[in-house]
Amino acid sequence: MRNLILLFTFLCTHVIFSQELNCTVNVIAQQTGNENNVVFKTLERQLTEFINSTKWTDKTFGLQERINCSMVINVNGYDNDLFSASLQITSSRPIFNSTYSSPVYNYNDKEFNFQYLEFQNLVYNPQQFESNLISVLSFHVYMILGMDADSFALNGGDDYFNQALTIANYSQQLNGQGWKLEDGLQSRFAVINNITSPTFSEIRSAMYNYHREGLDVMSESPKDGKSQIISSLDELQKVHRKRPNSYLMRLFFDAKADEITDILSGGPSVNISEAVDILNRIAPIHSQKWRNIKY
Repeated sequence: MRNLILLFTFLCTHVIFSQELNCTVNVIAQQTGNENNVVFKTLERQLTEFINSTKWTDKTFGLQERINCSMVINVNGYDNDLFSASLQITSSRPIFNSTYSSPVYNYNDKEFNFQYLEFQNLVYNPQQFESNLISVLSFHVYMILGMDADSFALNGGDDYFNQALTIANYSQQLNGQGWKLEDGLQSRFAVINNITSPTFSEIRSAMYNYHREGLDVMSESPKDGKSQIISSLDELQKVHRKRPNSYLMRLFFDAKADEITDILSGGPSVNISEAVDILNRIAPIHSQKWRNIKY
């Protein structure tokens, strides 16, 4: 009996410590006029379990290493098992020797239409299309993993982005929005196609330098960390020169604008006037925030 208990404890520990995400899923259905329908709570519970219990990589994550993220599904209509919705995804990563978590991925997927039967089995197949529901969520899981890995190692997200691209490619068989080039510059396909392109390589190197060489060293050397963050903005400017107003740049600043404003406004004194000029040039949509930077 004792051996059985020990085996059970080991298996539970392995499950708890092997998964990669700590994801909060919320299903909001106020726009349907029937938000109290039990199917929405069932969907919320099933998706939470699916995302947090699926093994997405071949790596082992400790409990404290799991990536904190959230997915908010805003259902605007449904008919039997057909749902139309939007999906807001955010993720963050901890900063070394700090209680602060830095936002990394912030994406609003406006075309999230899917089929769902209450209590249906949700299974991810890495090489085969299962459903648009599975494909969209799995795609964003790998985007979260890739962005997080890029923030810890230069081009560390390669494997995850390649899997997101695989999902986008095999999901094109569906006539759903977001999987094809013609679906626009903000589609899932456009995002993964761009982030795996050499044209946007400086965005990925900026992710690493901003986080690993910038934020992660600020507890020991605030001035060096702040200077490195400013330096990473110059890398982003290189992308802007090649592809002005790209959606990838917008994704970066949707996650980082408030944080950059706070960092440049406080801490040790460094020359940030050039950094503010760069920000106004490459991210004018946040110009009001840049005006609030105190220097």
